[in-house]
Amino acid sequence: MNQYLFLRRMRGPIMLLVFGITAILDEYTGIHYSRSWPLYIIVWGLMKLAENAILAQNPPGPMAPYPGYPAQAGTGYTAYTGAPYTGEGTAGGSTTSPSAGLAPETPMHDSTQDLGHNGEGR
Repeated sequence: MNQYLFLRRMRGPIMLLVFGITAILDEYTGIHYSRSWPLYIIVWGLMKLAENAILAQNPPGPMAPYPGYPAQAGTGYTAYTGAPYTGEGTAGGSTTSPSAGLAPETPMHDSTQDLGHNGEGR
């Protein structure tokens, strides 16, 4: 298992162990449970330092693609090999307009036309 993941998974149990030890010390010694908050911050900080040291030694690999999507080869960018766009059509010789194939525009319906002066329908 990855050392970083192991330490991250052990963070919670380690903190519970520290809480338990301070509770026991509160019962049987003069160390009070309510005044042990600096210990919790120190333990938390030491664990974060250890996690960052492990990450510095073993940087994470590339992220996996989302499930259901094919993995992209390289950066995902392809070089443009066609002719520059002139506005006269596509590089394949087709001269269709950019709006060809789209639905014709229909006028918007104004809902105020159906209402009378008092808000009732005609």
